[in-house]
Amino acid sequence: MTTRRRFIQGAAASGLAAALPARLARAQAQRPLRIGFSIAKTGIFAAAAPSQLNAYDLWRSEVNARGGLALPGARRTVEFVQYDDQSNPSQAARIYEKLITDDKVDLLLAPWGTPTHIAVAPVLERFRFPMIGNTAASAKLRELKPGNIWFVTAAFPDRVAAELTKMLQANGVKSVALVTNVLPFGKEIKGFLEPALKAAGIEVRVNEEYPPDIKDMTALLTKVKQAAPDAVLALSYPSDSPLYVRQAKELGIAAPFQFVMVGPGIDFFPKLLGAAANGIVTVGHWTPARNARAKAFYDAYVARFKERPDYLDSIESYVSCEVLEQAVAKAGTDRARLREAIAQGEFETINGKIRFKGVENVVTPTGFLQLQDGVLQQVWPSALATAQFRPKTGW
Repeated sequence: MTTRRRFIQGAAASGLAAALPARLARAQAQRPLRIGFSIAKTGIFAAAAPSQLNAYDLWRSEVNARGGLALPGARRTVEFVQYDDQSNPSQAARIYEKLITDDKVDLLLAPWGTPTHIAVAPVLERFRFPMIGNTAASAKLRELKPGNIWFVTAAFPDRVAAELTKMLQANGVKSVALVTNVLPFGKEIKGFLEPALKAAGIEVRVNEEYPPDIKDMTALLTKVKQAAPDAVLALSYPSDSPLYVRQAKELGIAAPFQFVMVGPGIDFFPKLLGAAANGIVTVGHWTPARNARAKAFYDAYVARFKERPDYLDSIESYVSCEVLEQAVAKAGTDRARLREAIAQGEFETINGKIRFKGVENVVTPTGFLQLQDGVLQQVWPSALATAQFRPKTGW
């Protein structure tokens, strides 16, 4: 082989080698970004999970319409890798390990529910894989090792109990009836609420618990009616919240302050109960009037799904996506840089600014909503209120 020929071949090979990284980078940029999660498509949580999945789907469609998720120097469209965890926290933990080790997803979104988040957290810690939690609320979450999981919620049970007590005091409540579904969220709020009410000098005239599968509250609510409290605090879930309202209406419970924990923020509740739902107070720290992003989200959700979002789960799920999107724009998908961006960042969301300390969102105030003329209005805290609290005067 002549010297000239060897020189030409060497130059060609060298040029090909130089071109490979550029081609690889272009191919990488064109490959969809794969985001994994489990969802409760079956089992006891299945009825609640669509409000989370809808929010995820809406976010993905908006991101892809913008040309993909922005990373430093590139945009990549998003595709989901999702599995049914069957409402089983142990199954969810196995799925998240599979997503990380077998599917090799680029990013993670959260599963549904507090027990499932707690089950998944050790997997995140073991693989040092960051994830923004959403549909979870428990003081026990603060015991999780920080650095790979964060929670956007403001509905931690101790904060709910403290703010609910303040709201009761502000509205002149002197006595309450407390009825509690024995599932963990209700029991935990009750554990913080009892001493808070006592410290505030609010009398607890009825204090009863009931099973999750209750079908008839007549005997329980008859005690409430006889006690004639200023407020009824029903620490209930979506399945039993309508039962409380129906039977409280039948018995004519006349308390001017009626709190129903989880359910009134979901679109089915006022549709199912009509005027009887008006005046019900519930947990919630969001409104479409929060900011322009919130209104745009609300309009897009209603247009896409023909129902309003769940004012808790849909909001928190979408907010977790917003936080992840903003962190990825700074850090890309490198896990160490992403952890730092989440832990140290401040994020603009449909629920206002969010910043984390440890695992907890320390910016968003705990709040309450009230159904007024079929519309959810934020009535607490007063600084964020879109309407004043209205005593419930009838059914």
